[in-house]
Amino acid sequence: MRKKILSLFLGSMVAGALLVGCGGATGNETIGNEGTESPAEGEQISINIFQGKVEFRDQFLELARQYEEENPNVKIDFAAVGGGTDYFTSLRSKFSAGDEPEIFSLAGPSELADYQEYLADVSDTQVASLALEGTLDGITTEEGVFGLPFNLEGYGLIYNKRIFEEAGVNAEEILTYEDLESAVQLIDQQKEELNIDAVFALAGTEKWVTGNHLANVFLAPEFENDVQKAYESDTLSFERSDELQRMVDLQSNYSAQPVLSIDYSQQVEKYFSLERVAMIQQGNWIYPSVHAMDPDFAQNGIGILPIPIEGNEGHLPVGVPNYWVVNNNKDPEVVQASKDFLDWLYTSEIGKEAVLTQLNFIPAYEGFDETKIADPLSQTIYEYSSEGNTIGWVFMGYPSPWGDILGANIQEYIGDQISWDQVVENSVNEWESMRR
Repeated sequence: MRKKILSLFLGSMVAGALLVGCGGATGNETIGNEGTESPAEGEQISINIFQGKVEFRDQFLELARQYEEENPNVKIDFAAVGGGTDYFTSLRSKFSAGDEPEIFSLAGPSELADYQEYLADVSDTQVASLALEGTLDGITTEEGVFGLPFNLEGYGLIYNKRIFEEAGVNAEEILTYEDLESAVQLIDQQKEELNIDAVFALAGTEKWVTGNHLANVFLAPEFENDVQKAYESDTLSFERSDELQRMVDLQSNYSAQPVLSIDYSQQVEKYFSLERVAMIQQGNWIYPSVHAMDPDFAQNGIGILPIPIEGNEGHLPVGVPNYWVVNNNKDPEVVQASKDFLDWLYTSEIGKEAVLTQLNFIPAYEGFDETKIADPLSQTIYEYSSEGNTIGWVFMGYPSPWGDILGANIQEYIGDQISWDQVVENSVNEWESMRR
């Protein structure tokens, strides 16, 4: 049954299957790799970790502290870039300046191609053997496995249950675009009574919100939900561009203004967490931020809806958002220590508990108790995944950084600087040019 469910939604790197089995380490010890010596006791090792999940910075810092208590010869520094700052650009700058981190994060085949020469093969780690079927596909080549999944994530339209109820909107009845449009208009008509600024808060300054996540919903069918097909494609037809346009229009027209001045932090904290809007387009990764501002609202007041797409109504995009990778351009003992930390993170009891209850991750590995998935967004994504109601994350296979280029074109469209036809033409031309 587990294999049957996994096959429904784990295509290429799309990791929607969340049935997990028993296994993995159960102690708190640092995990080494058979045949490879871990750093000698007393030898000081420094590991700098650079990643783009800024919303989990505090949790990662606490995990680093706990790991250092168990391994006093290891010093771990976590740096997070995001929330308005482009992670990949910052990563390039670090490498250009010779400030290479020991562990960093990459997302899918395009970024792997850019950095593979720097990466250590992590197939010898214990956690690699526990990865759920399909979750390593986007980071694997004939030469080896070059990364380990952070987790599984899903995204859609996250909504305020109280506002929906007071407005007379039943979230379960929203399946088609027309259903969503009617619900948006109904809420908009009651803004004063509901004491909200707008229906949406669209993070217009974040190119990834539209260029990667939103566009993915309408490009996934073109590539049969297969990230590898997207990565290998020399062109795209953008056959669902009209559907993408109307979703951009709906969110921007009914959004808090000015759209192009709203960033991720404002969207999540200023507007949604303070209940000033009814909906935002985001994923389960926002839960810690919302919880930090209002625990009761985070736990009991929010839900998630699929972004409507014709023919795939009621399907959430679910996949592996990022992979941990280890810099092979370091001393062997540092490379080994980096692998040991990643093993500890996903196989020790402390690490596994933190993954579920502090990071609120949907695990991409065996050995976890899925009943401990506590936050409502992740639980809903788990349910959609278990039922096979998911679509792929083909944006990981875009030419790098095509998603940002599409996002920039959409920003110009929202700002009335170019037409939608120009958005499509520019984006197709850029895709083909970058593939050449």
